Amino acid sequence: MEEQHPTADLDLAFEADDSLDPTLLHAAGALAHPLEGAAIWHERISLWLHKLAGELPSTLQASGYSLGLSLVGDEEIAALNNEWRDKSGPTDVLAFAAQDDGLDDAPPIPMPQLDEDGDTTEALELGDIVISLETAVRQAPEHGHDLRQELLFLATHGLLHLLGWDHPDDASLAAMLARQEQLLKQP
Repeated sequence: MEEQHPTADLDLAFEADDSLDPTLLHAAGALAHPLEGAAIWHERISLWLHKLAGELPSTLQASGYSLGLSLVGDEEIAALNNEWRDKSGPTDVLAFAAQDDGLDDAPPIPMPQLDEDGDTTEALELGDIVISLETAVRQAPEHGHDLRQELLFLATHGLLHLLGWDHPDDASLAAMLARQEQLLKQP
């Protein structure tokens, strides 16, 4: 019997772009499958959120979370990268944080309802993680990963961004990468 690990309550919207090259989808295996992938990603991200719970600022403490995860191709992520970051070309992962204070021009995000103890009664929207499957395939060997490891690594990176982590300098990048490695270790 497989050991059960504590997890956070998570509402996950997962999709793998069905216009991706079938060989890429096949290479990603269950992680890109609509049903199996959703279950695997749900379990992993719930576990990561549980592991991070004690570190989160009070504004991100919630009884449940909601986020989206999409696997796309280079063309789509390049368009997003250009539109949202003014950078040309594809990147490996983008995170669109719903709880980011820097979203001055965005419509307001509904805040969760609080109970009498100040705890949220509904899922806190974290935002969206978008991963380029094409870029992940190319860079996995450079990082010494197989594709599964690379996708999980990119997802932890995106999740940490949704939770407010950033890496404007080498020291903060090293800290973020170290935290990703800790999250990826089995409990």
